[in-house]
Amino acid sequence: MTLQNLRGRIAWIFEEEDFDVDQIVGVKNIKIKDPDELARLAMAHEEADFAQKVQPGDLLVGNHNFGYGHPHYPPMIGMRKLGIAGVIAESFAPGYWRGEIANGFPQVACPGIMGAVNRWDEVEVDWATSTLRNLSQGTELPFEPLSDGDRLMLDTGGIVGYLHAREEEEATS
Repeated sequence: MTLQNLRGRIAWIFEEEDFDVDQIVGVKNIKIKDPDELARLAMAHEEADFAQKVQPGDLLVGNHNFGYGHPHYPPMIGMRKLGIAGVIAESFAPGYWRGEIANGFPQVACPGIMGAVNRWDEVEVDWATSTLRNLSQGTELPFEPLSDGDRLMLDTGGIVGYLHAREEEEATS
């Protein structure tokens, strides 16, 4: 398998450093499990029609230490249900990063991203060259390459696929 490039619009820019993703659906809703309900709640406190504006393949942008706090999964379950394809941030909280990569949800550490994009710009994440292209502005920005383990985990759809791939590899060795 080959990890597919991400290409989509920037649906939201989280400007706050140390952003706690629980705020996406609201802390009071963090125990909700239904993906449809989480999608309906996602960003509704910021923009009532956010869910209607998002298109499959859209991306989120975050500042430094995105995902700070408790790494709860419901906010990003809601975002994935809306069609959000991944998150590009200046940097990530380690617990958030590990959990979302394990869920097969692409994360891109891209220093300088906050000054390189505007909301609704179309961008492409090129995994092979570790380059983010802002197609709307005609600019490029390098990002931190994924570790081999993170790349394989994303390429196989998350931790379950990763473990199956390792099992198959060991069986053929």
